[in-house]
Amino acid sequence: MASNFAARANQALMQSSPKWRLVVWLLLMLSASLWTLQLWQNGARVQSDILAMLPHLQQDKLTERALNQVEATLADQVYIALVAKDETTAIAAAKLLMQKLEADLVARGKQGALTDIRSADIQLGEALGQFYFPHRFKLLTAPQAEALASQNIESLLEAATAQLYNAFSYANSNLLAQDPLLLFPANLLALAPSSKVRASHGILLANQGDNVAAVVMAKGRESAFNPNAQLAQMTALTVALDAVEEGYPDITVLKAGALFHALAATQTAKSEISILGLASLLGVIALVWLAFRSVMPLMLAIVTISSGLLLAVTFTLSVFGELHLLTLVFGTSLIGIAIDYSFHFYCERLSDTERSAKATVAYIFPTVTLAFITSALAYVGIGLAPFPGMQQVAIFCAAGLLGAYLTLILAYPLLAGSRLPEGSRPLALAGTYLACLTQLSKRFTTPLGMGMFALVILVWCLVGVTKLTVDDDIRHLQQSPASVTEPENQLRQLLSGGTDNQFLLVRAPNEEALLQQLERVSPMLDAAIANQELGNYVSLSRYLPSHQRQDTAYRLQGKIYQTQLELVLTSLGLDENLKPELQAAYLAAQTDYITPATFFTLGAGKQLAPLWLAPNGKATDYGAINDGDTLNDDGASADQGADYGAIVLLGGIQQIDALKARFAHDGSVQLIDKVADISAVMGHYRLLTLKLLALALGIALLLFSLNFGFKKAAVVVAVPALAALLTLATLGLTGSPLSLFHALALILVFGIGIDYSLFFASAQNHGKAVMMAVFMSACSTLLAFGLLAFSQTQAIHYFGLTLSLGIGFTFLLSPLILTTTLALTTNQLLTTKKS
Repeated sequence: MASNFAARANQALMQSSPKWRLVVWLLLMLSASLWTLQLWQNGARVQSDILAMLPHLQQDKLTERALNQVEATLADQVYIALVAKDETTAIAAAKLLMQKLEADLVARGKQGALTDIRSADIQLGEALGQFYFPHRFKLLTAPQAEALASQNIESLLEAATAQLYNAFSYANSNLLAQDPLLLFPANLLALAPSSKVRASHGILLANQGDNVAAVVMAKGRESAFNPNAQLAQMTALTVALDAVEEGYPDITVLKAGALFHALAATQTAKSEISILGLASLLGVIALVWLAFRSVMPLMLAIVTISSGLLLAVTFTLSVFGELHLLTLVFGTSLIGIAIDYSFHFYCERLSDTERSAKATVAYIFPTVTLAFITSALAYVGIGLAPFPGMQQVAIFCAAGLLGAYLTLILAYPLLAGSRLPEGSRPLALAGTYLACLTQLSKRFTTPLGMGMFALVILVWCLVGVTKLTVDDDIRHLQQSPASVTEPENQLRQLLSGGTDNQFLLVRAPNEEALLQQLERVSPMLDAAIANQELGNYVSLSRYLPSHQRQDTAYRLQGKIYQTQLELVLTSLGLDENLKPELQAAYLAAQTDYITPATFFTLGAGKQLAPLWLAPNGKATDYGAINDGDTLNDDGASADQGADYGAIVLLGGIQQIDALKARFAHDGSVQLIDKVADISAVMGHYRLLTLKLLALALGIALLLFSLNFGFKKAAVVVAVPALAALLTLATLGLTGSPLSLFHALALILVFGIGIDYSLFFASAQNHGKAVMMAVFMSACSTLLAFGLLAFSQTQAIHYFGLTLSLGIGFTFLLSPLILTTTLALTTNQLLTTKKS
């Protein structure tokens, strides 16, 4: 059935005019060009965000919101540390940096690249004091609560007396009149997390050995992974830092933030696109010129590659609306694959110089069509993975192959009509190589030869596969250079470990239960810090005590204001007339609580609001509506019946497994580790991809059996299967771990390798033209993917290395289809004659 369809299609091609085919091709290319131009004008863009390439995790609504909140909060932050020999210089340099950044923001207005420029907030303590002071009767530190619970009022009197005589204390007559035991200052200090940093003159400072570092923070107005935003943000930073270095030449600058990782990724990708793409193109041009010694094949090779790249970009932008830089890096390999059709065409023309271009296209049409379908299906197999990056690569390369295939069918009959120079030398070399393989295959077809060959392959595969290890760590997708990671690590140490990507998600059925859960989690995290499992954490429990905790503090303070107030006033030498006012203030505070709704209206509270996940996310509420939420008619979030949640940020994680173990049996606390979760998903799909490869081999065997018969189809399929197995064994022998990228590359090895097998299975005469075409195709493909193996990105390196090995093995094995068939046929004829 498939052969009948191919025959009818081929007949239709022979009857069609080459001029009309060229017109159709030109209209197609023009339409693709205009559509692509319109897509760019309508907002299509180049994407460099590595997160956009990662698999999508299947999470519940609350976990998904938490992940989005953390990414939105941390993604576009920029941290700059100015390290100087003394505090005065560091402060002056930081103020100059902030002044220059703010001047740029004022000058550019809404076009300013960096916003929210800040260091230490000198008004934060005052604002917090004003907010919490009316609630002072419901606040107690742990030592204060313990003293009151044990009726140890004397220790509190001693502490208050010490503060009275301390020149640096908060004590004053106004505070004493409202808080005679001076309990509130200790509670206000407890709000500040323990840290190595301090504030001076509005600048955040940290010690680095004998030096002092001043830290300045800012937030990008747009995503750091937008190349245009990267340029604008780096320009603003560079201008400001140049002014700082000019005024303070001894300053050392440390940088941290997603901006610098994204910029490094963009620069690496652009460099690799230009270098690898240019090298691949030059290699293809050299191959074409050495083989055909004519300008026309060279020009048509460039046309074929260009049309393939045009359709690749058009389809990718149409489906995704953006083009990832890593897709372009992977896509450079398209040059080496798309040119294969041109090689097969011209090699067939060399073998029969009397045949016209139109007749040559018709002659190779069935095989080229089947080859295109199998290669495209291989890319579709890559696209089945839940990996947006690989899906883009699949669409890009499959569309590129389609462009090359249509160029061959529609444009070559007219454009490639000129005669070629004498090409006997390349064909003679191909014939000599085939003759050698034929002699070799005769030895393999004997029982002893087949046994020795099978034994070598078996030992190689067994030893290699048993040494194969697995590594699904998503961090191998992109690794930033040391020039980015080392300063960031130094700055993280200054900030007590900074904030990691892992965090805790605490959930509860209601607001009060959630606050109590947070209070229960904090001591466990303190223990983790004591055991050096963790560097620091940021939790709302520090700022939002539960009603239960506030009631406890209120009840304990009742022992002061209801039974011991006279003793306190007398012991501290205060006016006894304060007693009625203090008792009245105490009683009035009974029903007044610190609540999230009031706290998140503060400046400090707004900064912490992303850590609170209320199921009813009204715009006027303390937790603003998240990007992924939808609203009902009454303004409530669509997940209104969901649990309450709170995010606890973690920093300086040293022992992630020990930290996970602390909450392993607590259903209300979940340690969110997106990197580990995505790595687990990658491991799952690595296994699934290998199963798909086995399934594809089985389907190909059934499909080819219809055309070639079962025995010949088995040989055709055995070549890419054995090449994949030898590739895995070689990876094991060389110590390269197996990952999803290796598995996806093996799918492509099958898709490309099956083409070679098909051409040899369909070869007539002695297959010299096929041998030459496969040799050139393998060279161009090895050149393309071999260059990818030199990529600085491990994912691309793994992809290119696996494809290089797989295509190399396929090239060595595929001619055996022809030579083995000839040898077996000869043996059968000899056996028949003897009988």
